[in-house]
Amino acid sequence: MGLTERDRLVLDVEREWWLESPTKEQAIRSHLGCSPGTYYAALRRLVTSPEAFSYDPLVIQRLRRRRDQRRRDRLAPGPAMWHRPR
Repeated sequence: MGLTERDRLVLDVEREWWLESPTKEQAIRSHLGCSPGTYYAALRRLVTSPEAFSYDPLVIQRLRRRRDQRRRDRLAPGPAMWHRPR
């Protein structure tokens, strides 16, 4: 299938947004012209793409680590599970 130019631009913004913009939202809007929601939907799709990994393995690995950590955090028992009332 391959990456589109837009996919490459999304990965480029993810890699370098902090170099040019004070906030990530400003970088997303100025470079891509889309909402942050649209941007993050594209990142969720790209994180599983072998082509995206080939294009920028460091960004994809970082995104996968974040995704996996969020999953672990969601599935981990919270404090309510540790202290059950008698």
